[in-house]
Amino acid sequence: MAEEKQLTLFEHGDAEDSMVEQMNLWSAEAESNQSTAQAIPSWSAAAHISAPVAVPLSAHPKGLWETSVVRAPDLPDLDAVAREAKECRRCKLGGMRKNAVPGEGNPHARIMFVGEGPGADEDAQGRPFVGAAGRVLDKLIASMGLKREDVFIGNVVKCRPPGNRVPAPDEVEACMPYLARQIELIDPDILVILGATALKALVDPNASITRMRGKWLERSGIRIMPTFHPAALLRDTSKKALVWEDMKKVRACMKDFEA
Repeated sequence: MAEEKQLTLFEHGDAEDSMVEQMNLWSAEAESNQSTAQAIPSWSAAAHISAPVAVPLSAHPKGLWETSVVRAPDLPDLDAVAREAKECRRCKLGGMRKNAVPGEGNPHARIMFVGEGPGADEDAQGRPFVGAAGRVLDKLIASMGLKREDVFIGNVVKCRPPGNRVPAPDEVEACMPYLARQIELIDPDILVILGATALKALVDPNASITRMRGKWLERSGIRIMPTFHPAALLRDTSKKALVWEDMKKVRACMKDFEA
């Protein structure tokens, strides 16, 4: 019953109200051995078993952000990355944007969310996930008992592709040094990949989000959870339950780190 209420909060609730009720629900859940057993998977610290690592899908198991990407070590912090991204003209998107969208959030975040790229609202405001998909993400974050300022939110490309099309390979390649550097600087415990474009860029160019969502991966000591992009949930509301299942795994993993 508690999990059903949690999913309802994610689907319908106001972000601020969701978080307050969510914390109450989790407190009640902790008092139930059965609920706790369901919330903690068999690979958790309680079972003294490490999280599973999925078998790599291609000959590039480390992902683009660990292999072919040229680092930017001259950018000492996230503010420097943001400044550089805002001046960037490495690809044609730099000449089409209104505002670059470097990303925002806690520089020491334990959880980092990475999506595809900015949309029209993000391009106008220079902030990630502030449109309709962003409101879905806000509810999801709140339903996990977190706030936007607790996490870091970014995208594979920092400038809006025209018409919200999928970023071209050369655009992803040009922008990846910024995201790679952000990941290095933040060094999150968990990286939540939102959608197919981010999965292909960060993990494997042949990966399928439908096949890989909900499965733990690991790169450089960072646990990675692929799931559907919030925009996909707007198009197909049946995916909300699947994303919530993925986020329950992330929540259980967070508890493991706290143990």
